[in-house]
Amino acid sequence: MQQADIQDILRNTFGYDRFRPLQEKIIRSVIAGEDNFVLMPTGGGKSLCYQVPALVRPGVAIVVSPLISLMQDQVESLKANGLAAAYYNSSLAEAEARQVLAKLHNEELDFLYIAPERLMSPAFLTRLKDLDLALFAIDEAHCVSQWGHDFRPEYLQLGQLRQHFPAVPIIALTATADKQTRTDITQRLQLTNANVHIASFNRPNIRYTILEKQKPFNQLTEFLQDKKNESGIVYCLSRKRVEEVAEKLQDNGYSALPYHAGLSSSQRHMAQSAFQRDNVNIIVATIAFGMGIDKPNVRFVVHYDLPKHIEGYYQETGRAGRDGLASEALLLYGLNDIALIKSLIEKNGHAEQQRIELHKLNCMTAFAESQTCRRRVLLNYFNEQLAVDCDNCDICLNPPETYDGTVDAQKALSCVYRVRERYGANYIIDILRGSDDQRIKRLGHERLSTYGIGKDLSLEAWHSVLRQLIHLGYLEQDIANYSVLRLTSHARPLLRGEQKLILAKPRTKLNAPKEKKQTHSKREKTDRKAAPGLEYDRGLFEKLRALRKRLAEKMGVAPFIIFSDVSLIEMSAYFPASEAEFLTINGVGQKKLENYGQLFLKAIQEHKKNVQEPSHALV
Repeated sequence: MQQADIQDILRNTFGYDRFRPLQEKIIRSVIAGEDNFVLMPTGGGKSLCYQVPALVRPGVAIVVSPLISLMQDQVESLKANGLAAAYYNSSLAEAEARQVLAKLHNEELDFLYIAPERLMSPAFLTRLKDLDLALFAIDEAHCVSQWGHDFRPEYLQLGQLRQHFPAVPIIALTATADKQTRTDITQRLQLTNANVHIASFNRPNIRYTILEKQKPFNQLTEFLQDKKNESGIVYCLSRKRVEEVAEKLQDNGYSALPYHAGLSSSQRHMAQSAFQRDNVNIIVATIAFGMGIDKPNVRFVVHYDLPKHIEGYYQETGRAGRDGLASEALLLYGLNDIALIKSLIEKNGHAEQQRIELHKLNCMTAFAESQTCRRRVLLNYFNEQLAVDCDNCDICLNPPETYDGTVDAQKALSCVYRVRERYGANYIIDILRGSDDQRIKRLGHERLSTYGIGKDLSLEAWHSVLRQLIHLGYLEQDIANYSVLRLTSHARPLLRGEQKLILAKPRTKLNAPKEKKQTHSKREKTDRKAAPGLEYDRGLFEKLRALRKRLAEKMGVAPFIIFSDVSLIEMSAYFPASEAEFLTINGVGQKKLENYGQLFLKAIQEHKKNVQEPSHALV
């Protein structure tokens, strides 16, 4: 396969000029018939990693997906690019299902999307034995792991694919998996020889803000004041709260609908369809809503309550700004949230699963209470280091008071070392504060040189120190071994006194950025950089958006299936005047040129008559 060939597919079919980091390497590996595990953030371009190889390798690509709504959106997107795609699931009527199977056996499909339990049924596996298979793509692969945040037992059967189809490459993809989950995924799917690709988890276009929960609905409406025409998701822990918040938003003039598992299937479908098609701006939902959301122009995600784990928080906030434009993630954090989540966890009778979930909740709580750059904490959780603060979170925009924490850090690290890295944070703090604890005496740890050397700091202060040492990469928690603390290689220079460490003083209240004006200027700067580095005619953008909406309604699809906001922004910046120029717009391939080119070119030319000639030139 020559490089020009896959570049042609990228340009002519999908409308992109270049591959994102890791994409080309993964694509070439899959084309060569190798297994691959791909960890790439939401909006990072995972789908192309199997879609391009599927168009090169002979046969049909079988794509495993956990949600009907996700299958439908992805199939519509592929069809819009002129590809032969279908899904096979319980939403199909009997006649429709037969038609899909007929196309499959007649080799008329490039892609077939299917749920894991249907794929692994003996009857369907028998069907596949007689077909040419390009590859298996397992989307949302974290669902196979008990360490994952959305474990689904039906995914476990997928481990048998390697025995049934030893010559067909398997690519497993997920946006969210910590170190333990990654290992578990590759073992359960029997991808022992798979190439592992881990992209950066950093989503620099998302601003992270955490506020202490005080009159949360007032905080929510204040946040939404300048966002009435933007798409967003508000997550709540309970169905009752979803209903309450949605109703209050409606009463306050917001376009909002509820979504949770207690609603009928038709109500959920109506809400999701209205959101996808830009007929409603805000969905208030439990976490039942979201995995299947492929909407690129979600501008904000609000967590009205504390999420259960960082994986869920990361994935849910990642539904904002999939198109790369500036977006916001707000979390309202209250102590009552922790008690509620703990009660839910304790209802799980499986002791090992309880322990895992409680650890993850503790990590989420530590993140919410962190005084360190939010992005650095998030990336560190996924074993990625950020060398500098992000300058796009509430901590960076409104920094906490700091102090020279070198001595406190040395005390903590030394204590971890002297107990031979066998204990968790609470026990380390008990030793540092000289606790009169029978366990300490039984183990003889009251004789350690670090016993009682931290009496001057409160329990909360020591928790803050340890959290920051974890977030900054000096300590790590071994989740597979009761969350014991271990020193990293970065700890040695600090222990030897070769460097100083500035830590944040804990603060009881988390505040929004000091000046709202600063927030807006910051956001506008990010907009221009991410969309993509262009000033554009906003009047034309709105006209093109209206045209896109009319076409989408006529075709019965979501507007983003036709063109993304990024594509419309480029059109509004460059004013393409010919088909050749229109093809240079990101997201415009041959099929979309054929279907929509003349309509959009006409709208651009009509607008151009009434405005000054733009200075941008297409090359």
